[in-house]
This record gives sequence, structure tokens and C-alpha cells, in this order.
Amino acid sequence: MPTLKIQTNWQPGGRPASNKISNLLRAASQKVAEILGKPERYVMVSYEPNDHMLFGGDASPLAYLELKSIGLPEARTAEISAALCALVNELTGIPQDRIYIEFSNAERHMWGWNGGTF
Repeated sequence: MPTLKIQTNWQPGGRPASNKISNLLRAASQKVAEILGKPERYVMVSYEPNDHMLFGGDASPLAYLELKSIGLPEARTAEISAALCALVNELTGIPQDRIYIEFSNAERHMWGWNGGTF
């Protein structure tokens, strides 16, 4: 159910980039499951590199996250934002003030899976 999309112009350096991206995806999947109290087997996380992004007219590393879930707790979005910003900052070095997050609550009948809906 929960889906986290990470779009960024961040360029991993050092060890193979694919390892850093895989670590980010795994950590984000675990964090989303933990935060939302959902089984991780239902969490989907995607990484979309995009070299053509600006934030405040500046092309320094940034990230745009979209978190969509059935039953997304609107009263907890500040807490979720803090946790996801801290995670992305820790694993990428992107400053938290260069991360936007869009939250979206999905209705069960508007979320398909396994040939049906939730």
C-alpha cells in the first residue's frame, strides 16, 4: 500500500553508486513500514534520478519525495516528514531544508493490487 517515490539530482560518490542507492531504498522501505505501522511486504519505494532539478534557483543536491498510502495519518505528517528528511539527509547528505515531501492519502477502492483493490 504505502509508496514512496524519491526524485533527486543527488549523485552518489565513493563506493559504487548502485550500493548507495540500494541502501537508501532498503532503509526507506523499512522506515516507511515502521512509521506507518504497515507490513514492509506492502511497501514500495522507487528512486528516480533527475539531473534537471532546481530548488530556490540552485542546482545543489535536493530531493522531492511523494508518500502515498491508504489511511495516511494526516495528524502525523510533521513527524513523518522529520523522520524521512533525517533518513534522506543521513544517507545522501542532502540538507533537510532542500527536501520537499508531498503526502497523499489514497482511498481503498482507488488503490489496486493483485488483480483487485484494497
